[in-house]
Amino acid sequence: MKEKIFILTFVLSLLLGLAACTGSETGSAGNKPVYSNPEAEGISSRAILEFVEALETEQPDAIHSFVLRRNGKIVAEGWWHPYAPEYPHMLYSLSKSFTSTAIGMAQDEGLLSINDPVVSFFPEDAPEEPGNNLKSMRIRDLLRMNTGHQQGTLGRIRGSDNWVEGFLALEVPHKPGTHFLYNTGATYMCSAIIQKVTGVTLLEYLTPRLFEPLGIEHPAWETDPRGINTGGYGLSITTEDISRFGQLLLQKGNWEGKQLVSEEWVEEATSYQTSNGSNPESDWEQGYGYQFWRCRHEVYRGDGAFGQFCIVMPEQNAVLAITSGSRDLQGILNVVWAHLLPAMGDDPLETDEEGLELLNEKLEGLAIRMPVGENSSPATSEITGKKYEIEAVNPLGKAITFDFEASPPVITIKNGEGEKSFAAGFGSWEKGVMAFPIMVSDRIAVSGAWEDPGTYAVRMVYYETPYLVDLHFTFEGDRLIWDTDV
Repeated sequence: MKEKIFILTFVLSLLLGLAACTGSETGSAGNKPVYSNPEAEGISSRAILEFVEALETEQPDAIHSFVLRRNGKIVAEGWWHPYAPEYPHMLYSLSKSFTSTAIGMAQDEGLLSINDPVVSFFPEDAPEEPGNNLKSMRIRDLLRMNTGHQQGTLGRIRGSDNWVEGFLALEVPHKPGTHFLYNTGATYMCSAIIQKVTGVTLLEYLTPRLFEPLGIEHPAWETDPRGINTGGYGLSITTEDISRFGQLLLQKGNWEGKQLVSEEWVEEATSYQTSNGSNPESDWEQGYGYQFWRCRHEVYRGDGAFGQFCIVMPEQNAVLAITSGSRDLQGILNVVWAHLLPAMGDDPLETDEEGLELLNEKLEGLAIRMPVGENSSPATSEITGKKYEIEAVNPLGKAITFDFEASPPVITIKNGEGEKSFAAGFGSWEKGVMAFPIMVSDRIAVSGAWEDPGTYAVRMVYYETPYLVDLHFTFEGDRLIWDTDV
C-alpha cells in the first residue's frame, strides 16, 4: 500500500572537520599483553573507577573505549558496548603520529633527511617556476605544521586527481618555519614522500617495520585517487593497538629488545618543536612536535577528531589510549589530569579487593545507552508494509518501509543504489550493515524502542567509527516525520 501524504524533516548536527620516556617493559610476551592489578602498579582501583565515572558523567555516550598501561602492563581497559576489543576504530588525525614515525624510520634508513626540500621529491608535479617559499619548504616544516600556508590545504586539494600537484600549486605566503598552521595536507605530503622514496605505500612500508613487530593485525588506511595513503587521517586499528604504539614511544622506540625507530627520533618528534599558542589552560597551546602535541604536566599525545587519543605520560611511566565520539576533547583530557595523574604513585599500594571488584564490575557493564520505551505500539499494525516516500532530495534515501511484525523489527530504506534493510533490537544491539553519507565503515549496531505510541526511536552505532546516529520516526495518520541527529 502506498501512502499519498509524506513529510520528512532532516536535522543533521555534525561536528565538521578532520578536526582531528622511561618505561623498560613492553608489557607483552610474544605480543600477548601482560595484565596487572592497579594497586600492584601504584595506582588505586578506586581512582580509575572515579575516572571512568567522570567520563560517563561529563561525556555521556561519547566515550567508546580506553586502555591504561602502567609500568608496561595493562591495569584497566574497557569498551562501551557495542564497541568491543576486536573492532578497529577510525583514528582521524591520530594517524599523523604514525606517519611521523614512518618519516623517522626512513631517515634512520638513510632514505631521506627531514632537511630535504619538499619539491625535490616531486619535480614532475611542482610548478615550472616555484616561489622561494615553496622551494625552501622542508620535510621538517611539514612535520611541525610550519609549511608557510595561510589556510589549511587538504580541503583545497581533495577535489583533484593529483593531490601532490594540488598541494605544490597552492600559494605559500609565509616563510616556512615561521607560521604554525594545523595542516592535514602537510601530513599527506609526508605519506607521498614515503611512497616516492620507497616505492610502496605508507601502510606497506610500516607493516613490517611497525605494525607486525607490535602485533597490530589488519591495519587499514584510506588512500587518495592515486593510491597514496592519506597520511594525516584514515588509519583504523584497535584501542589496544593504539596503546602498544604509545608503549613503544614510552620506551623510546624499543620493543622487545629491538629498536624499531631510533631513540633520537622519538625524543625529537615528541619534544617541543614550535609554538602553537600561549594559553596555559589549553592542551592545544603547549607546543607542537613532529605530528605530536605537547600537553600540560610534561605529557605528550597523538590525537584525532572526536577524541582519539594516544597519551604518553613519561613521568608516570604510563600510556592511555582512548577512542570516542566526543565534541569536547579538552574535557576528556581534564578528566585524565584530575583523576589519573594524581593517583599514580611511585610504589605499589596495598591490595584493595573491594575497590578492584567495584572497578571490574563497572568495566564489565560499560555500554552506550539504548532508546528507552516500549517494545510495541498499537500503531504497528497500520504502519507495517506502508511505503513512505520522501518528498525532497535527501542523502538518506527516497523511501522507507517498516516491518514491525518481524522480530526484531526491520526497517528498509530505498535509495539510488537499491533497497537496504537493517533490524533494530529491543533492549539489545542488533548487528547489521547500513551505508550513511558521512561514514567510512557501514557496520552498525542498532537498537530501537517506542518512546510513545506514535514515536519510534532508533539508535544506530557505527562501531568502527566515532559516530552514532539517532533516528526518530513520528507517525501522524498517513504522515511520517523523520528526524535524524548525528
